[in-house]
Amino acid sequence: MADDNEPIRKKGFILNFQTKKLQEIDDKNIINKPRSVECYEKMNILGQGTYGICYRVRDKQTKKEYALKKVKVDKDLFRDGFPISCLREISILKKCNHENIVKLKEVAVGNELQKIYLVMEYCEQDLASLLDNLKKPFTESEVKCIIIQLLRGLEYLHSKYIIHRDIKVSNLLLTDEGCLKIADFGLARTFSVPTKPMTPNLVTLWYRPPELLLGSTTCTTSVDMWAVGCILGELLINKPLLPGTGEISQLDMIVDLLGTPSENIWPGFDQLPACQNFTLKQQPYNNLKAKFPFLSQAGIRLMNFLFMYDPKKRATAEESLSSSYFKEPPLPSDPRFMPSFPHHRNLKSQSSTSSSSSIFASGSKQQQNLNPSRNKFSEMLEGLAKKRKRYE
Repeated sequence: MADDNEPIRKKGFILNFQTKKLQEIDDKNIINKPRSVECYEKMNILGQGTYGICYRVRDKQTKKEYALKKVKVDKDLFRDGFPISCLREISILKKCNHENIVKLKEVAVGNELQKIYLVMEYCEQDLASLLDNLKKPFTESEVKCIIIQLLRGLEYLHSKYIIHRDIKVSNLLLTDEGCLKIADFGLARTFSVPTKPMTPNLVTLWYRPPELLLGSTTCTTSVDMWAVGCILGELLINKPLLPGTGEISQLDMIVDLLGTPSENIWPGFDQLPACQNFTLKQQPYNNLKAKFPFLSQAGIRLMNFLFMYDPKKRATAEESLSSSYFKEPPLPSDPRFMPSFPHHRNLKSQSSTSSSSSIFASGSKQQQNLNPSRNKFSEMLEGLAKKRKRYE
């Protein structure tokens, strides 16, 4: 009987539509079957979101730790083939090879067809939970270090014609060596020139640029750059910069900070779909300096370029990296000298520690083992949410 772990050796054939003849498949195009998720030992839950649950796991053979993301799959949609959203994420991650982009190790499968897991390199922190648990804010040198790494990652993505479309603090990971990694590519898309319409309202509200709030379907790399400005501001003041409660509230906060846009500074503004239905409140002043009185002129200039209303004039990642803000005192910290922090995401209950090493089998008993851990995690999330709300 053949060993399931042996590589596939049987030759296959495929019909060549040009010659209308069968053609032998080359060895380099034969891919071995994916490993089972049972090869990994569950340690604890790292996070849970709209697009999947993420666990910290250990490879049973190598003993190395990884982050394992269980992809949420609609069973009805799965009948028509592999989910396109999952294919996009896998395809984009396999294209990327950069120190500031999270690396995909492999795709693992469960005991059912629709159970799909992405195995990625493990990072000890995510920036959102880190900000919620900081005893003192990041220094300006540390903020510069984080933002430079974010910009380098985005410069790489944009050079590969990839838009992330969901840059936010919870999707930025940090290792104990101070290396930042951009993660969660569930909403990422490749783009071409000229750009094609995309779904406008998928970017998380607090980091969503005004053109998408006003109904534009044109999505460019400038979407990611607006989010960089929001994150820079959030790190500097240690609380969300534009925490709107809805799209109208979000627009009002943007106008309060930057002033009311017009056709003069943003050609095409009057033609945006939402502008046909309502009028923005009038506020003529740019209040960035008042919001960040401690920031140098170079810092204010960089934020102004990141917050340009006209997406075509908004700073690119490459332009931002050359900003004099990163060359003036206080200079950016070296990532290796970034402070270390407790691993807040690895909190786990005694029940999850004593439970079976595999959480991926089906059955009511397994679900009972998971419930206490999930309840504990839910309580932790509620506590973090309350803590963030105090800053709003």
